[in-house]
Amino acid sequence: MVTNKCSYTVWPAILSAARSLPVHTPGLVLQPGDTNTIQVPPTWSGRLWGRTLCSYNITGSFTCVTGDCISSTVECGGATAPVTLAEFTLNGTGGLDYFDVSLVDGFNLPLVVEPRSAIGAENCRATGCRRNLNKKCPVELQVIKEGESVVGCKSSCEVHEPCSNNSNLFSHFLKTRCPDAYHNASFTCVSADFTITFCPAFSKRKFPAGVVERSSHYVLLLLMKILIPIVFSVSILSCCACNIWYRSPNRECRINMFFGRAKAKTHDPQQNTANSIVEMVDGH
Repeated sequence: MVTNKCSYTVWPAILSAARSLPVHTPGLVLQPGDTNTIQVPPTWSGRLWGRTLCSYNITGSFTCVTGDCISSTVECGGATAPVTLAEFTLNGTGGLDYFDVSLVDGFNLPLVVEPRSAIGAENCRATGCRRNLNKKCPVELQVIKEGESVVGCKSSCEVHEPCSNNSNLFSHFLKTRCPDAYHNASFTCVSADFTITFCPAFSKRKFPAGVVERSSHYVLLLLMKILIPIVFSVSILSCCACNIWYRSPNRECRINMFFGRAKAKTHDPQQNTANSIVEMVDGH
């Protein structure tokens, strides 16, 4: 199931691997909010991606600004970088369905693959890149269409050769924004159907319970380090205030540092006995 949640039209493209049966999707186009279902063989390998800013030129050839197939038709024979790729191997080794989202060839639009009606291990879960990397793409990697904003983000390997010496820019960029795609991690399920979503809603990843517990512990320690000096400082200031208001050779000020109580005692030099006691509690 392929869904377009982008604010623009997407032309999905699908390409079968060399030893897999071809999957035909003639004229498949998704307007914003549209969903379509693609049937593939039970045992199949291939990739799927989205093309953007597509049109027929004056010669009748079908071309796209990103994800173009170089075939001059809606049917595809391969993807032109930069492009966000969803890759599948269904009923592969051990009868498992393998899938991943790859940014090895760059990025053109957010994409997430989510397994449905499947069983599997811990890594039978959604993966992909929810962020629009075009908005923060490094300048030297940007693909800009005339009259448009940035429409794609190239891989460093496409810009520099050899890419192994100059790939840190794009790698660091991916690592901090789309870690699953950065690591090119492969996920596995059993007998899965899949939902592929272009421009899915972005949500911050939740931390595991153990991380939350440790974070709470650190926050508590930090608060203690902040509050204890504040309480001590307030006590000192209270003492200073008491001595100012009751400054006299015949008076004394006592501060209870822990309970915040100040006492001022007045002495009568004639009788040599205390005739009054003033207590200041909570500012009174």
